[in-house]
Amino acid sequence: HLQLGAVAAIGQDGTLCAQASNSLLPSVQSLPTFGFLLDIDGVLVRGHRVIPAALEAFRRLVNSQGQLRVPVVFVTNAGNILQYGKAQELSDLLGCKVDPDQVILSHSPMKLFSQYHEKRMLVSGQGPLVENARILGFRNVVTMDELRMAFPALDMVDLERRPKTTPLPRDDFPAIEGVLLLGEPVRWETSLQLIMDVLLSNGKPGTGLATAPYPHLPVLASNVDLLWMAEAKMPRFGHGTFLLCLETIYRKVTGKELRYEGLMGKPSILTYQYAEGLIRQQAERRGWPVPIQKLYAVGDNPMSDIYGANLFHQHLQKARHDGAQELGPGGPRKQQPSTAQSCASILVCTGVYRPRDPEPAQGGKESPFHGHRDFSFSPGLMEASHVVNDVNEAVQLVFRKEGWVSW
Repeated sequence: HLQLGAVAAIGQDGTLCAQASNSLLPSVQSLPTFGFLLDIDGVLVRGHRVIPAALEAFRRLVNSQGQLRVPVVFVTNAGNILQYGKAQELSDLLGCKVDPDQVILSHSPMKLFSQYHEKRMLVSGQGPLVENARILGFRNVVTMDELRMAFPALDMVDLERRPKTTPLPRDDFPAIEGVLLLGEPVRWETSLQLIMDVLLSNGKPGTGLATAPYPHLPVLASNVDLLWMAEAKMPRFGHGTFLLCLETIYRKVTGKELRYEGLMGKPSILTYQYAEGLIRQQAERRGWPVPIQKLYAVGDNPMSDIYGANLFHQHLQKARHDGAQELGPGGPRKQQPSTAQSCASILVCTGVYRPRDPEPAQGGKESPFHGHRDFSFSPGLMEASHVVNDVNEAVQLVFRKEGWVSW
């Protein structure tokens, strides 16, 4: 730590030295070569309350003008909110201006799937569904309620909502060309039924086909979290549970596997590559010409945050070795080349993860894999590069590793 009025500088011999200055920001530190991918829930906030360590962390991350000293993006698997609303919430909680393009929701990478943006898509989820779909670029969406109202005979589980009379058949409803799964819906039985109707009828749910088409219509999905923690003592079902139901029903009915054209949200490689692109753009806007070569992903969930960061690091190493461009389950055909060379995972203890006391032996039984079927399970990918108490310690750790001054 340097006293006020002194800063760090790199001498010609490469050593760190102190020099007098009226500025708190050393010239060497104005050219960062690393950036942060920060999870939100369990790392920065719990519910609508900021975690005190997050305030300390951002005092280190911003300069005296209130600007970030390094590129930062916020990566969450939430999707039933608006990007600019989340940015405003983070700005208020952290006391640091957060721009909407620094916030990555689970479905944000769908912006890259421009080949589907003009297609007529059935959208599932809750919250500002239509607005979110349009922000992502989809210009022709149909909600579950619109589909149900067009074909009342399809929604038959709820006795109170069954049509009292036989509805007239209609042939003026344009065919649906794909399915968007943005997050868990409220009425699972209705959404599961209508999505199946659309897939089995090739987008014409008012009709019937003798044989279900395969491959089926394109399906884009986000957020594969099986479970998540809320106020309840036990975990709640996440969107990954809804996807599991849909996949199981489709396989049971057709004998074939449900396929995704895009599967995003942590731990998808596509989400981390999208985040790296935003980090790069952020650095360019600030006029930082040196490439961002190192990423540090801070999270509280070993299955999504740590697994995803390690999977992306593995991908980066493979790409450097043999030029591999494969993104895993689903992805746009063209991606801008990555400048990142590594992605280190940092696990904090303020959310889902808690250090445990030694547990009694369980006869060699392994814990069940809660990840999505399309992500191959490797226990080593759930081991963080570093485990710290909170995000403030994470920032200090990274600054030490990068030779930066922390105050």
